[in-house]
Amino acid sequence: MSKNDFILEASPRSDVGKGASRRLRRVAGEIPAIIYGAGKEPTAITIPHKDIMKALENEAFFSHIITVKVDGKDESVVIKDLQRHPAKPRIMHADFLRVSADQAINVRVPLHFVNEDKCPGVKEEGGIINHLMNDLEITCLPGDLPEFINVFMAQLTVGDAIHISDLALPEGVTSVDLSHGDEHDQTVAACVMPKVEVEPGPEEGEGVEGEEGEEGEEGVDGTEGAEGAEGAEGGDSAASSESSDGDKAEE
Repeated sequence: MSKNDFILEASPRSDVGKGASRRLRRVAGEIPAIIYGAGKEPTAITIPHKDIMKALENEAFFSHIITVKVDGKDESVVIKDLQRHPAKPRIMHADFLRVSADQAINVRVPLHFVNEDKCPGVKEEGGIINHLMNDLEITCLPGDLPEFINVFMAQLTVGDAIHISDLALPEGVTSVDLSHGDEHDQTVAACVMPKVEVEPGPEEGEGVEGEEGEEGEEGVDGTEGAEGAEGAEGGDSAASSESSDGDKAEE
């Protein structure tokens, strides 16, 4: 796919404001959008909702130069922001940034994880892959913009991790994170062992309950035995008292 495959037909928009935007979306099936950057005045436009939804079916839409046709003029842009409806599959607004062939741009590019199911950590050691990043912010000239960046996983074992610095970036492409220093070398993916939660089995639980029951029974038996002993002791004391009283009476 070439970088000019994404073409959107747009119309200039003079009626701005929340009310106008609602009417566009509800009545005309269009969404409001804006084109800005490259030292030019912002241009308010409208785009058919169905066209942008169709383009969004391809992840490359976010990492390609897009041609927006407005009043017979072509604008080369990249998508910078999409506002989505919180509950419905609808786009509410789009922001496009103009690009110039000699001016570097910052774009988030998708990451493609290659051979993760074949790496020793998964295939032989029973590990799983944790994806900590799904895209990467890069800077490059528009002509060097890649559609995606591969993350090669074939050599990973349990405990291994891949960082941004491990990625093979195309020529002319640099990581925005790494441009801020080595301390921003984030983890892209890691191979780890799955966590296993150990729960007590029913037999173990029943054994504990049985022991508690036995202890309770012993406690009852012991109590009854003590009461019997006290009763017996009481009886002996009463007999001794009677005998003493009787001796006194005989005297």
